[in-house]
Amino acid sequence: MQDLIILGTGIHAAEMADIVDRINCQSPTWRLLGHVAHPKAQPSGEFFGRPVLGHLDCLDAYPGARVVADNEFPRDIQVDASRWTTLVDPSCFVHTSAQLGPGTVLYPGCFVGARARLGFRFFSLSQSTINHDDVTGDHVVCASGVLLAGVVTVGDYVYLGQGCTVRQFLKLGRNCLIGMGAVVVRDVEPDAVMAGNPARKMKDRVKVP
Repeated sequence: MQDLIILGTGIHAAEMADIVDRINCQSPTWRLLGHVAHPKAQPSGEFFGRPVLGHLDCLDAYPGARVVADNEFPRDIQVDASRWTTLVDPSCFVHTSAQLGPGTVLYPGCFVGARARLGFRFFSLSQSTINHDDVTGDHVVCASGVLLAGVVTVGDYVYLGQGCTVRQFLKLGRNCLIGMGAVVVRDVEPDAVMAGNPARKMKDRVKVP
């Protein structure tokens, strides 16, 4: 079994630890050593019954451990690229031709279609669908029940709200936010906050570096 550390002590990190257990029930894969606290959090002894090892610098004490992060852990952390792994619940469907970027996390019931490509630290809650030939950038977050039709391109830092739908062949610009239940039928410009059916721009989102 391979040592694993989860970066984060938010509620999603607790759920990720249970995904590790579900994977190990299918096939013993991971030895979960514990969690790394968010940089702004005070490390405590335990988190949902699992040890909190410290802040990010504690990784030096576990040189062989792989890592995966929750969606709230800072994006600009310095972790060797070779240490990142993926965490995919056993109930997910991932086509053999799909490519999952390092740090990808897929909650139960997600679907990733043929030739889809997910970027670094793609994070999806339950029951989201990433169809054939979809391509996402880095640090994309999907809430539950997102539906991307085929051949959709998603830029870096995009947030897809619960139950939103994106029509095929569209492009979602960098750092845009698609609101809960929105139905996107046109390309979305960078930094736009979209809501409604059909989705319309409501305002600009705070830019990321």
